[in-house]
Amino acid sequence: MLKIKVIPRCDRTETCPPKQVAQKMKELLSTYHTIKNKTIEDIVDFHYKFEIIHPFQDGNGRVGRLIIFKECLANNIVPFIIDEQLKLFYYRGLQEWNNVKEYLMDTCLTAQDNYKSILDYFEIEYK
Repeated sequence: MLKIKVIPRCDRTETCPPKQVAQKMKELLSTYHTIKNKTIEDIVDFHYKFEIIHPFQDGNGRVGRLIIFKECLANNIVPFIIDEQLKLFYYRGLQEWNNVKEYLMDTCLTAQDNYKSILDYFEIEYK
């Protein structure tokens, strides 16, 4: 008999009501754009807040992670990709952001280290 392993989803977090999405996005973008020298922590914090607003019916995580990648590049920060091995840690980090920021930060920094190893392999310089 085939057994299917069920992995519980850890990414269930309360999002804002649909009527508030436009205003919350305006506030988030306005606040974020006032930050002069963005750090990886600023970008991850923006990502968390974007995910909580949940502006789309589907694809918020993918769009949010794409924004992280773009913002890292725009701010001369080595980007990163959350792969399958880090996905559950990523979900836990989002869920616990308000209590323990290190969960999500450590996951993102681990993903960044993985990306750096690829850059090293191809002898691509980075800061």
